Amino acid sequence: MNIKKDFPIFKTHPELVYLDSGATSLKPQPVIDAIGAYYSRYSANIHRGLYTISEKASAEYEETRSVVASFINAPSPNEIIFTRGTTEGINLVASTVGIDANDAIDPDAEIVTTVMEHHANFVPWQQLAFNTGADFKVIDIGNNYELKNKTESVTINLSNSITKRTKIFALTLVSNTLGTINPVKEIIVAAKKINPAIITVVDAAQAVPHLAIDVQDLGCDFLAFSAHKMLGPTGVGVLWGRKELLDAMPPYQFGGDMINEVSLEKTTYAKVPHRFEAGTPHIAGVIGLKTAIIYLKQVGLNTIAKHEHALASYAIDQLKQTFGDQIRIIGPTDMKQRTGIVSFTFDTIHAHDVSQILDENNIAVRAGHHCTMPLHTRLGIGASTRASFYLYNTKEDVEKLVRGLKKVKKVFSK
Repeated sequence: MNIKKDFPIFKTHPELVYLDSGATSLKPQPVIDAIGAYYSRYSANIHRGLYTISEKASAEYEETRSVVASFINAPSPNEIIFTRGTTEGINLVASTVGIDANDAIDPDAEIVTTVMEHHANFVPWQQLAFNTGADFKVIDIGNNYELKNKTESVTINLSNSITKRTKIFALTLVSNTLGTINPVKEIIVAAKKINPAIITVVDAAQAVPHLAIDVQDLGCDFLAFSAHKMLGPTGVGVLWGRKELLDAMPPYQFGGDMINEVSLEKTTYAKVPHRFEAGTPHIAGVIGLKTAIIYLKQVGLNTIAKHEHALASYAIDQLKQTFGDQIRIIGPTDMKQRTGIVSFTFDTIHAHDVSQILDENNIAVRAGHHCTMPLHTRLGIGASTRASFYLYNTKEDVEKLVRGLKKVKKVFSK
């Protein structure tokens, strides 16, 4: 799959080996063109102007809502809320769900998440628990870096964590550090058997760019993801939620375009989804997201997933064969249970030093704790190096990574 020609950054940096798509993906020319077209041809605000270019901008923006709904099989475009990213989407839910006095999150409630979460799906729930007095519970991982070990059932794994008191259960579909694909559908079924009223929140930032997502099949209540990890622009995200839950939630922010009527005495709010989209949004970014989805569908998510799996498998084999015990691969050994994320620690060399020397050889990787400090603490490591593959990577990129790591080893063996 040779599609690098669609990504202009490789024309500017022909030697670049970009292995940090887990942080943000590169942008294909059609997405760049779509954003530029908005700014150069119909750069107007939406939902306000009764003139041609404003109506054009509004139509393009709202069409994206329908495209996103179809992409994740949401029942209605009106359940699609545009945010600044996964982080804002999750914070929106954490700030507004459970406010109703009849179902409030209080000291008798429990909030549950997992140790493999990105900080964006850990800290909001931790802080909500601290602020309300609710119990904050964290599900551990097994020996194969999964929430469900092969020798355990999901129900057994959840039985010590999910109870009738659990109000919120937040978990990631794909770990941004481990690459683990969690059996979210199965986990949610098990959780709702224990407590049918539980609200499940899925972080899909690392899943939507790589896997076909069906929110109705998953059975979750909320799902959030970011445009910039799926070939789209930064500063745009999506929160999907069940309409009955969204309708019961108060506004997250106040301002323009989320108002129904304002008087000196009171204010009433617009219906969902506009209730949660206060102010002028990132119009160009939302339009760019639509083009990114069209591009991904043309390539095919199944094709992308197979390509990434092949590269990740090849990378793991090459790293093990070349460095043996000097390298520790972090993540499931079963490639069917992981995406194209390959995190590792390399001998006694700090991840930041690994990254710096690789950069000198035009290889871009992520180094640090990847916004998963509780997970790194659980694994007994301070930092790791992460190579994350996407549709524009090749086997040659893997081979350059291995050669780069040989140079790293040589530098630190002097």
